[in-house]
Amino acid sequence: MSRLLIPALILAVFATGASAQDGRYGPGPSGPDDNTHYGWADVLRVDPVYGVARVETPRQECYDQPVVRRESGGGSAAGTILGAVVGGVLGNTVGKGDGRKAATVVGAVAGGAVGNNVSRSGDRTYEGTETRCRDVSSVSEQRRIAGYDVEYRYRGEVYVSRLNYDPGERLRVRVNVSPAD
Repeated sequence: MSRLLIPALILAVFATGASAQDGRYGPGPSGPDDNTHYGWADVLRVDPVYGVARVETPRQECYDQPVVRRESGGGSAAGTILGAVVGGVLGNTVGKGDGRKAATVVGAVAGGAVGNNVSRSGDRTYEGTETRCRDVSSVSEQRRIAGYDVEYRYRGEVYVSRLNYDPGERLRVRVNVSPAD
């Protein structure tokens, strides 16, 4: 009987060794009855897949604009009145008889206009620049990696999958075996 036991033990050890060789395949997430196990595939090629993302960047744009400012002396009533009085007195001295009244009126009007202009001569003009700003957005397109097309070999068969990461030289795979109908 021990003759039969030894070969059976050797066979059991080899069977265990064979499954130990595949020991990297553990039971599936649902347990050992799931017919799912894990293994490692050799990565043959990894190609990045690019996508275009539109990025809007708000910024402030400023520029210098020439401006002209006027400061008004405003023309005072006192200057107009004083000019009218002086013009009226001068007009009164020039004319004789009825012409004197007309000369006084003309002198007063002309003197008032001159006095008004003299009082306005205080107006000043300033030229300079003023910085003006506005908000603008610039839109740029940026090329970004959206994923990776990975070609890998598992037990002699070649597969392709799109992953969201670069797996490196080896890729862990889930193997599910079920009968074909």
